[in-house]
Amino acid sequence: MIVAVADTSQVAAARRVASDFAQRQGFDEARVGRVALVTTEIATNLLKHAVSGELAIARYDDASGTGVELLALDRGGGIANLARSMEDGVSTAGTAGSGLGAIRRQADYFEVFSRSEHGTALMARIGAGGEGPKDVPAAGGILLGAVVAPYPGETVCGDAWAFGLPGGKPTLMLVDGSGHGALAETAAAIAVETFLARLSENLMQLVENIHRALAPTRGAAVAVVQVDRAQQVARYVGVGNIIGAILAGGEAKRMVSHNGTAGHIAPRIREFTYPYTGDGAVLLHSDGLSNRWDIAQYPGLTAAHPSLAAGVLYRDHRRGRDDASVVVMRA
Repeated sequence: MIVAVADTSQVAAARRVASDFAQRQGFDEARVGRVALVTTEIATNLLKHAVSGELAIARYDDASGTGVELLALDRGGGIANLARSMEDGVSTAGTAGSGLGAIRRQADYFEVFSRSEHGTALMARIGAGGEGPKDVPAAGGILLGAVVAPYPGETVCGDAWAFGLPGGKPTLMLVDGSGHGALAETAAAIAVETFLARLSENLMQLVENIHRALAPTRGAAVAVVQVDRAQQVARYVGVGNIIGAILAGGEAKRMVSHNGTAGHIAPRIREFTYPYTGDGAVLLHSDGLSNRWDIAQYPGLTAAHPSLAAGVLYRDHRRGRDDASVVVMRA
């Protein structure tokens, strides 16, 4: 869910939303309190340093554990000296300067991507139980990050994503139900259910079965990507206007989707393969984001945590007239 933060009253609103979400995830009282504290610090920082911004609140489940993720996005002046800004007592807004340090201490995982004059993306994760890792998981771990937002004014979303690990091969799907609202949400839910039930199939069979399952619905755009680390390739099947790309070394290699609508007209369901050495990330996004982004304009973003990459592209390229989703996987 996305919470706007543009005035002081929305700090308390963001805290309530995040606390309620943590409670629904089964967090105990102490961890709900940590979520509330981190949310308050994040939202307050957005107002002090960027005037306004957005806070994405979601559940995470990957190699770094399971819990609540708080992802703050703004278009402010950025952080010129990130290391120094972490020090308590250092502030550029005339305050006590304890915000980022407090967030880092309370979070189980914390990372920032910022560019001077181009805004900041800040991620804080609070684990569901036990002390979570403070660093990126060891090599071989799979990290996931996503931002999903409904059409403005809607309470449900027709975009959805899912992840599986059949035969040890990280496999990611993004679905964009046609249109928006409840009927689009229904189509997306059927695609997710079918994907999870048929993960053992090869990608073309899997997408064929999603196509058939969507026949009673208004249809959807669907893309599935699978990383074969032994063969060092990424396999990709896309139908409709999902954008797929491999991000590595400051560059993006776009993957090919065929025209069509899964559930209605899908004349070509074909698998493409691309080199994947393991030092990059795989990205999928719906047409709720413009496809005219250039990863070269974001130095260092391909090496950042997937949540930060997803958040920055969402922040800068959302169209605002449809459901929007972007998911990034580093395998």
